[in-house]
Amino acid sequence: MDRQIRRLGVAFVALFALLFGQLAYVQVIAADRIENHPANFTRQLIAEYEVRRGAIVTQGGIVLAESVETKGEEALAFRRRYPQGDLFGHVTGFYSSVYGRSGLEQAMNPYLSGEAPELAVSNLTDLILGRPKEGASVVVTIDPDLQQAARDALGGLPGAVAAIDPTNGDVLALWSNPSYDPNVLSSGNRDDIRQAWRQLNRDPEKPMRSRAFQELYLPGSSFKIVTAAAAIERGHGPDSVWPNPHRLDLPQTDNELQNFADSFCNGGSSTVTMRSAFVQSCNVTFGEIGLELGEEELAEQVHAFGYCTTLPPTRTECDEPTIPFALEPWSVGRYPDPIYYAERQPNLAYSAIGLDNDLTNPLMQALVAGAIANGGNQMAPRLVTEVRDPQGRTIETFEEDVWAHPITTQTADRVTSMMLEVVARGTASSAFAGFPLDRFPVAGKTGTATQGEDVAPHAWFTAFGPAGQGQEPRIAVAVIVVNGGGNTEATGGAVAAPIAREVFEAYMRGAP
Repeated sequence: MDRQIRRLGVAFVALFALLFGQLAYVQVIAADRIENHPANFTRQLIAEYEVRRGAIVTQGGIVLAESVETKGEEALAFRRRYPQGDLFGHVTGFYSSVYGRSGLEQAMNPYLSGEAPELAVSNLTDLILGRPKEGASVVVTIDPDLQQAARDALGGLPGAVAAIDPTNGDVLALWSNPSYDPNVLSSGNRDDIRQAWRQLNRDPEKPMRSRAFQELYLPGSSFKIVTAAAAIERGHGPDSVWPNPHRLDLPQTDNELQNFADSFCNGGSSTVTMRSAFVQSCNVTFGEIGLELGEEELAEQVHAFGYCTTLPPTRTECDEPTIPFALEPWSVGRYPDPIYYAERQPNLAYSAIGLDNDLTNPLMQALVAGAIANGGNQMAPRLVTEVRDPQGRTIETFEEDVWAHPITTQTADRVTSMMLEVVARGTASSAFAGFPLDRFPVAGKTGTATQGEDVAPHAWFTAFGPAGQGQEPRIAVAVIVVNGGGNTEATGGAVAAPIAREVFEAYMRGAP
C-alpha cells in the first residue's frame, strides 16, 4: 500500500513538474514567438475591430472620423472612415489594420476604443444587452470653416497655417500643405494599404509630417517679436534710440550684418527708435539689440516663451514640454543654450533676427503671438475639449491651462503697439490694404528667413486680432510659405501676410 502511495506521489510530482515546465516555456521561452505569431495577431485584430470605435467630431457636430459596419464585406466588423479626407489628416491621424494609429486616433485611443475606466458602465450595459462594444466620441476645437479657409488661402503653396484662440489656447485651424488622406491607410485590402503607405513615405514632400506643428524652420524677422519683448522687459522701451549704421560690424569677425536687400533703415538717419526698426524690420538694429542684451538675457526670454534649449551642433533634440495637447509628437521651438554663443558672438546677432539656430513652426509662432495678445499669459494649446460616451453624456473634460507667463502685461501692450503699426504702415500694410482695420485691428509681424545664396527664403507672417486698447483679441494666426513657394524674391509681407488676411476675413464672417 505504501509503495502505491509513493508511486502516486511521484506521478503527481512529475505531472506538476511537467505543468510548471510548460508554463515556463509558454510564458518565458516562447512568449515572444507566440505573441508575434500571425494567427495570434489576426485574432487580436478581429477582436479590436469588433468594437464600434468612437467618432472624432467638431463642436458643431461635423464628423471627422467614424467607424462604419462592413456588413460582411470584409473579415473585420467595422472599418474607419474619414468623411473630410485630407482636410483633417494631420489632426485625426489614421487608424490602420496594418500600421496601427497616429494623431488623435493614437492620443485618444483609450476613449475611442472603449477601454477607458470611465466607460466601464457603458461596456457592461452593452454586454448585458448583447450589443457591440462602443467607444466614446472625442470633441475637438478645430473650426471647420477656418480650416477650409486656411487651405483655400494657402492654395498649392508648400507651407502651413495655425490659428488659436489666445484666451484659452483652443486650436482653431491647423492646416499643412501637402496633407494626406487617412482613408487610404484605414480601409481597403491590406495590399492596397501597404502600397499607399509606401507611396506616402517615399514622397520627398513628406505629406504625413505636418508643417504646422511637427517640422521646424528658421523664423526670420517674425522672431523679432521675442527679441523686442526681451528688450522691453529689460528696460529698453519701444522709443529707445539705437545707432543706425548701414551695416553692423560683428564682433570676433570681419563679417557684417545687413538689412534686407542691403537697404538703409529709417532713410539712412544716424539713429533709429526700436519702434521704427520693428515696423521697418531693420536687421541691423535688432542685431544691435541682441548683442546689447547678451546671450544670457536673450536666451532667458526665448525659453520663457516655451522654446526648448539645444546646444548645436551636438545636441539637436531636447525634451518636449508636458502640456495638455492631444497631438504627438509636437515639435516646439528650438533655441541654443547661452554657452553656444561663448565663442560665437556674431551668431547672437543673427539669432536676434531669427536666423542661425533659431527654429520654430506656425503653431509655436501662434502661441507666441497669443501670449502678446493675452496680456503676457501664454495658454497651452488645446485640441480636445471633452469626451462623450455612446449615450452622448460628457465623461471627461479638458480645461484650459496657462502654459507660461513669459512677459508682463505692460510689455505685451508695448509689443502690441508696435505690431499694430507693422500692419497699419509697415511691412504688412500692402497686404492689408482695404481690410477693415478700424473694425478689426490686426497686430502682426512679417518674416523673411534667408537660407543662403540661391535658396528661396521662408516667408512668414504672425499676427492676432482684434488688437489694441479696449479690444479683446480672439484669434492669433501664423503662416509659413516654405521656400517662398519657389520664389527667390519672396517676402513675408508679400507672400504670407495675404494668406493670414484671408483667415482673418473668414473668422470675421463666422464670428458672432
